[in-house]
Formats: sequence, C-alpha cells, structure tokens
Amino acid sequence: MDEELYLQEYERRLQDSLVSLCTAYEMMGGVLLENDDIDSKFVESLAEPYLADAVREYRQYPEAAVAWAGYLGMAMAKLWDADWQAYQQVSYADLQGPRGFDDMDEQIVQRVLGYTLDSEPARRIADILSNCAVEALTMIRHEGIEPGSPRAWHVFTRTIRTLYRLGASIELFFLGYKLERL
Repeated sequence: MDEELYLQEYERRLQDSLVSLCTAYEMMGGVLLENDDIDSKFVESLAEPYLADAVREYRQYPEAAVAWAGYLGMAMAKLWDADWQAYQQVSYADLQGPRGFDDMDEQIVQRVLGYTLDSEPARRIADILSNCAVEALTMIRHEGIEPGSPRAWHVFTRTIRTLYRLGASIELFFLGYKLERL
C-alpha cells in the first residue's frame, strides 16, 4: 500500500473510533463537526510548536502529549464561536499556563472554556480526552511501526491532528452546532 494511502486510512480509522467513543460518552452527535477556520489555524500556526512540545513530552507522558491536542482544539473552537475576528491571532504560547505545556490543559479549561477544574464539565472533558488518548496510543501500538521511523513520525502527527480536530468537534457540539443535510 502506498504510504499516503496508508496514512489516510490510519487517520480515518482513528477518527471513526474516537468519534464513536465520544458519541457513546454523549460528547458528540455521531459525526465529526469540522470547521475550515479552526483546521487552518492548526496547520498555519499551532501544529509546529505543539508537536515540538508533544515530542519532547511523549516518552515520559505519552497520554498528555496526545490528549492536550484535544484541549487545544476545544480552545480554538470556543474562540472561533466567541469572536473569530478578535481571536484568530491567538498564539500557541497564549494558551499555555505558567508552566508552559505542563499546565496547558488547566489553563484552557479555566481561562478559555470557563470551567473550574473541579466542575463536572471539566471532569467529563478530562475523562473523554484521556480515554481518547489511550485509544489512540493503543491504535498506534497495534500498527506495529518501527519507533523513530518516518512512518512513526507521520502516524504521530496524524494522531495529534485527529485529537485536535476531535477536541474542536466536542466543543462545537457543546456550543450547539450540528451537522444538517441541505
């Protein structure tokens, strides 16, 4: 199988699995809600600095390295809904806490999403993103990819992008967006 085709298939399987998981948790309505502005923001300015942090943290904290991408997606969806003209220039550094990557999840939950850390919504978000990260890491392991290989890197980046998009979809779902056929 051609490499790009393999990566597309991997990403589709991962996305389908995580959308099913989120739907079972009633955090999504059975489909990935997509938004070009939010997706473009990731590609244009968030992916590179996020991946640099995630790769550094992966060996010691693989679940966080993957799950935090979901928080990042949720933050961008919330900002997009609030006032994209005002917030589209928000940088990756703007979303980090005093400890940088380490407390980015808490900063996003409190400062962007507006929940206290001990609230029910914050606990549900932490639970679903943790479960999605574990599912994604399990899927990566089952791929049987040689660590440190180009394929391993590409699968990891696709996984991070999928978690980002999943987080954005969860937040859009929370905000009342839904997919309607025209």
